[in-house]
Amino acid sequence: MPKRFQRLSALIRKETTQLLRDRRTLMFIITLPLIELFLFAYAVSLTVYHLPTAIVDQSQDSQSRAFIQALVSSTYFDTTLSLQNETQVVQAIDAGQVKAGVVIPPDFSADIERGDANVLILLDGSDSFSVQSGYSAASAIAQSFSLNLTTQKIVHMGLASGTAAGSPPIVTSTRVLYNPDLKDLWFILPAIVGMIIQTLAVAQAALIVVKDREIGTMEQILATPVRPIELILGKMIPLLVIILLITAVILGLGVFWFGVAFQGSLWLYFWLALVFIGSSLGLGLLVSTVARTQRQAQQISMVLMLFSMLLSGIVYPRNAMPLIPQFIGDLLPLTYFIRISRGIITKGVDLAFLWPDALVLVGYCLVVLLVASASFKKRLD
Repeated sequence: MPKRFQRLSALIRKETTQLLRDRRTLMFIITLPLIELFLFAYAVSLTVYHLPTAIVDQSQDSQSRAFIQALVSSTYFDTTLSLQNETQVVQAIDAGQVKAGVVIPPDFSADIERGDANVLILLDGSDSFSVQSGYSAASAIAQSFSLNLTTQKIVHMGLASGTAAGSPPIVTSTRVLYNPDLKDLWFILPAIVGMIIQTLAVAQAALIVVKDREIGTMEQILATPVRPIELILGKMIPLLVIILLITAVILGLGVFWFGVAFQGSLWLYFWLALVFIGSSLGLGLLVSTVARTQRQAQQISMVLMLFSMLLSGIVYPRNAMPLIPQFIGDLLPLTYFIRISRGIITKGVDLAFLWPDALVLVGYCLVVLLVASASFKKRLD
């Protein structure tokens, strides 16, 4: 066996033994991703249901009650207060008692007969997700309610004979691909898996070199003929194996516990996840060559995590961002793995569609390792 492989093998055994002996760190590495998965899966939702709603029904007739019932039946709105006017609704929203308000005018039924009924819906703009969910739901409910009334009126007038006079001018048919039930978790979980992996890999890799430097074991390693690239690979490989196993556990929980459908190739996913983990570990090792203490390494890792959550496309679409935030997001491996993860898990596509992102991750992994090795060598000199 060549000497370089003997040195690398010895470093891997040393790092593996050191990692297994540190049971607190090992338990932290194993349990933290599981806690994050359950927190994200159960707490993060892009659609808000059961908005506390104040009702001002100034009409008090069958049509207004039917409209209120339509709002409640949609499960988007819950009537929690019955008030007298718009001012009281605004005060209730200001006090945080409700998130929405519905004001029905006095002549609601007569307005419907004339075709110019107007219902005022007030939403709490300080909560963006509530506004988006409430606005979309209210618009859909109002349109459906109006269409039902129009249909009833046409039938009542005897025009429901299939003639062109009773036919709508445009008929649309909508079909949602890959996520027909519009489940938020099916959209979020593929990205959350990547977020957990990168956070764990960067944090642990950033600490591993700094920790050796602080406790004094780095000097012992430097007394050997080991090279910087061998030292970096020796520290990466044990972490890579552990994080790959954690990835399998997280993905299994997502599929079998949370019911997220896995549409693509499992082998392709894990091969590309391996490249992504290597890229994240390389990024963490690059951080470790810059940071002088564990505290500095943790702070830099937190900044990277913040940028990743906001700029990689986990929740917010990247095409709506300005150019500078998009450029910063392009520097993070998570940005590319999110597209890969959603493509394989949700869409079931193969490498023919994913190769640009996969190629970027391979190049990213190589470049980061080389830069980390060069920076580490300079620091040692």
